Amino acid sequence: MAVTIRDIARATGYSIGTVSRALKNQEGLADETRTRICATARELGYDIGNLRQREILRVAFLLHRQHNTQAASPFYLPVLHGAEDACRKHGIALSFVVVGPAEPMLDLVRLHQPDALLCAGFFEPELVAALRDTGKPLVLLDMRLPGYRSVNPDHALGGYLATRHLLALGRRRIAMLTGPLSHHSILERYRGFRKALFEARMLADPDLEIQLPSIGDTQDNLHGAVDTLLAREPRPDALFCYNDSTALAAMRHCMARGLRVPHDIAIVGFDDISAAAAAVPPLSSINIDKDLLGRMGVDLLLDKSATSGLEQTLTVRLMVRASSTGEAR
Repeated sequence: MAVTIRDIARATGYSIGTVSRALKNQEGLADETRTRICATARELGYDIGNLRQREILRVAFLLHRQHNTQAASPFYLPVLHGAEDACRKHGIALSFVVVGPAEPMLDLVRLHQPDALLCAGFFEPELVAALRDTGKPLVLLDMRLPGYRSVNPDHALGGYLATRHLLALGRRRIAMLTGPLSHHSILERYRGFRKALFEARMLADPDLEIQLPSIGDTQDNLHGAVDTLLAREPRPDALFCYNDSTALAAMRHCMARGLRVPHDIAIVGFDDISAAAAAVPPLSSINIDKDLLGRMGVDLLLDKSATSGLEQTLTVRLMVRASSTGEAR
């Protein structure tokens, strides 16, 4: 038997009217009341997505504090611009909120009084669940969790294309610098890397795969990882990095060590930030249409027919430049 609002009212001790207002995300309720009712509704199996939501006039674009860095900005800033452009066309006000697990996240969000939420990049599942329990429409960008609507670039394809490109150039000692594999995007890029090696009938060498520490000095960590790879015998002849900021720093360090790029070591990054094409030599990278990613997130928020758990995938493409081939294509 389907769960009704009356069942939720009985379980929470609130009136039917209060439960209805909470599930429809209407004004006049304390956040604690709304959160408790929405959490109970989900525990009982009530599909909040079936309710008619209020008109969306304000959207909060949420970015985890760990992404609010100079290294991450070249990726997330265009995503924010794309979302803002889409909101403007629909007459929606967009606000930008940086949050973290040690902060009063719900209080920070409430200050902006949003009708809907866009979460960009990695968030701890507990934070996402707390945001969902506010009852506001929610879409994840560049992150995937079961049961949530999301828009993600095809990270696995990108990792596959980058590695297959290096293999096609005759490189056989391909190393990878990766970040935390708890991040959906990074894990998928790593899987694409491994898939390309498997299809080439090459065994992945764990000594050529280094996960960069998430604590300590970023530059020191990266230089240490690159030095470790270059000390391998035989030395890697190619390097795939999980993002462009890492690839650019690794390329500079390799050249400072006297290596020629790409003659001694070919390098490919991921994200195709603006600095990739401007580098010397220009960096080969996997291009993500970051502006489109933001616009797709807003469109999914406004799609009343979209079901919870709907996942949309944004295609990616390889941009071949001198860091891998010696010439641009």
